[in-house]
Amino acid sequence: MREGLSLILLVSLMAFIYASSISLTDTFERSGIRAFEDPDDPFNVLYFLLVLLSLTIIILVISRFWRKEIVYVIVLIAIILTSFTVFQALLITLIQEPHLSMISLLLSILVALSLVFYPEWYILDICATLLSIGAITIFGISLSIPLVMVLLVALAIYDVVSVYKTKHMIDLADTIVDLKLPALFIIPYRFGYRFRRKAGGIKKQVKRKEREALFVGVGDVVIPGILVVSSYARTSSLIIAESVSIGIMLSFIALSLLVSKGRPQAGLPFLNAGAILGYLISSLILYGYPLGIT
Repeated sequence: MREGLSLILLVSLMAFIYASSISLTDTFERSGIRAFEDPDDPFNVLYFLLVLLSLTIIILVISRFWRKEIVYVIVLIAIILTSFTVFQALLITLIQEPHLSMISLLLSILVALSLVFYPEWYILDICATLLSIGAITIFGISLSIPLVMVLLVALAIYDVVSVYKTKHMIDLADTIVDLKLPALFIIPYRFGYRFRRKAGGIKKQVKRKEREALFVGVGDVVIPGILVVSSYARTSSLIIAESVSIGIMLSFIALSLLVSKGRPQAGLPFLNAGAILGYLISSLILYGYPLGIT
């Protein structure tokens, strides 16, 4: 029952993230906040993959051969920048410049400081939620639907290789979690759970005799979520975007039922497939063809 409740809470959090990303799509587009100028440029996918792979290698090399504190600073800077963008989009209708940028920056720094001085699980979840909304919205409006599908297939394959073969994705998550940074969404199974007092990374957390919380990678929420915003931005159909969200969440529930305790799983093959199927099924039922592609 406790695990079921945690699963329901996490699915509800995913629904909130996707709904928030959809609601901010128009604001981000009007503000010109995007990762790529031309959403239809096929090289965007290549750039995305190259940046992802480069950042992964850099973090792994620094954490293994240098000091993990450098990784800590890099991630904190990324959190501040992404939170700043999200706060600007949220407050733009309420506050004018220059106060908008000033308040957004102060709130972003406050988020980062909360991680530094009190990295409890709910603080990490709040930060991960902000990061997810920002990343999903920015990349969703920056990539066309066909390119997002290509990206989802490529990253699903990459996830399988990195989890089961090279295992470097587990090492990466282990490093970030050990530093008490928001690489995961954490939903405890019981009251009184204190993540900040737990030593070690994700490997040690999931190998405990009795697992104390549900752990889900931020990437498992963000990557398929890109199709949610892309489908809304390209089709203007809220029903299709919501269907993509439902596909992701149903796939996540199915994945959770299949996960064996104590063993990390590659989530993107399930979740990305759910996102693509949600888009295709809803588009075909409503319009008879893949809206936004043809």
